[in-house]
Amino acid sequence: MAGQAVLLMIVTAIVIPLLNATVKYLGGRYPVAELQWLRYAGHFLFMMVVFLPRYRWALFRTRRPDLQAARSVLFCASSLIMFYALEHTPLATATAIGFTAPLMVTALAPLLLRENVGPVRLCAVVVGFVGALIVVRPGYSPLHWSAALIFLSAMTSALTQILSRKLSGQDPSATSSTYMVLLGFVLSSIPVPFVWVPPTDLRDAILFLALGTLGGFGHYCLVRAFEVAPAPFVAPFIYLQIFGAAALGWLAFGQLPDLWTWVGSAVIIASGIVVLLRERRRGSTVAAQATSDD
Repeated sequence: MAGQAVLLMIVTAIVIPLLNATVKYLGGRYPVAELQWLRYAGHFLFMMVVFLPRYRWALFRTRRPDLQAARSVLFCASSLIMFYALEHTPLATATAIGFTAPLMVTALAPLLLRENVGPVRLCAVVVGFVGALIVVRPGYSPLHWSAALIFLSAMTSALTQILSRKLSGQDPSATSSTYMVLLGFVLSSIPVPFVWVPPTDLRDAILFLALGTLGGFGHYCLVRAFEVAPAPFVAPFIYLQIFGAAALGWLAFGQLPDLWTWVGSAVIIASGIVVLLRERRRGSTVAAQATSDD
């Protein structure tokens, strides 16, 4: 199962940057709201094809519709903000800043999840944000408001992850995965009739269709990886996306990350792994205490 999980995460590390690269390529010629709808329409259709034949209408049965709706809105907001920023930001840079989302989850855990966060994890969070500043280099980097937008996207992604933790054990993963995109699909459909621009050629038409497929398939691989192997084992492989983003940024846009982007990315990744290891140790400790109490 571990090998299958690693393979799924490698596929995710290719597919998610490919989705962002497609958005970046199309973003200068088509409205972001249109690209957002295409991404959600295809993603929602993918979820229906994968899950509806197996679960039927029980797929939409949830114990916490309020949390599911809130999480779907936040997920929609996170991707919409990222889509706006990608037009002005190199793929690798956007991916590196996006990696601050798990650090934000840790920083917000005492307030929103009532979890104790020790000094090691707090230090790792601070160091991770220093790494993000190295990537952005305020005052020296040509990045401007787009970097702030990516940080905002990471914040909404962190809130999405916090709600995912609250939903853990409440609904089947298939239900949560479907609700993740359901409300986003509905909301993103509202402005489409007013902003729609038809594809100008066959290549763009193919990329239109690819948007939703990439989003749905990438998300499915990510969720499936966490189902077939323990989360502490799977989670570090998320950081493979930086290499996929760097390769696609170079191949598609001629944008190679500079030295400081790699340094900052390494600091963020190292901090994230420290947080994951501490959470794994904490989970083992709690489980051991529960066993001894029994």
